[in-house]
Amino acid sequence: MADYDDQFVFAAVADQRRRFASLIGDLDAAQLATPSLCAGWDLKTVAAHVVSTVLDGMPGFVQMAFRCGGLSRGIDVLARRRAQAPIAEIVAALHANADRPITSPVFGPRGPLADILVHSGDVRIPLGMSFEPNPVQAVLAMDFLTAGWPIGFVPLGGLRGIRLTARDVGRSWGAGVKVNGPVAALLMSVCGRRAALDALDGPGMTVLRRRLCG
Repeated sequence: MADYDDQFVFAAVADQRRRFASLIGDLDAAQLATPSLCAGWDLKTVAAHVVSTVLDGMPGFVQMAFRCGGLSRGIDVLARRRAQAPIAEIVAALHANADRPITSPVFGPRGPLADILVHSGDVRIPLGMSFEPNPVQAVLAMDFLTAGWPIGFVPLGGLRGIRLTARDVGRSWGAGVKVNGPVAALLMSVCGRRAALDALDGPGMTVLRRRLCG
């Protein structure tokens, strides 16, 4: 696979934010209230979290974590706060900040790419919409998610001893018992989304289900 630099990834994230904003902007109130694949959040709250990742970012998450007793709790509080805004305001904020680059010494720019792709699936799949992320972007996200240290995305050690193979893009990650399927399903499953598991197969499925999805 070609070597894609940070500028390519920043542009991919910006494109996905715009696509996500357009998707959310077309939903009615009933659809926005639909439970997402992100446990405990409806679709509007997922959209608010995507805004929060841009406007609050890791500094805001960490600050709220100290107040609330944990990073996950801090992220949840900020998402729910921003979800109180009208959906038009959330969509406008996504469009206005689509080009804002986010990177960190720990995650680099591929963390935000994985985040926006997975949250797009969190919205599309419950609505019965197809989830077919750009293959290059999905592979870059999988490269990040299987690197062994993406805390907050994949449980520590959750992929140990498993070989993930995406038939549709001709790529594999890891070593061990095999799990096969489309890259979109692998992307969602390694982040704990049970709804994507039925699209996968292979002798490693028992281990994957137990470790990542309970």
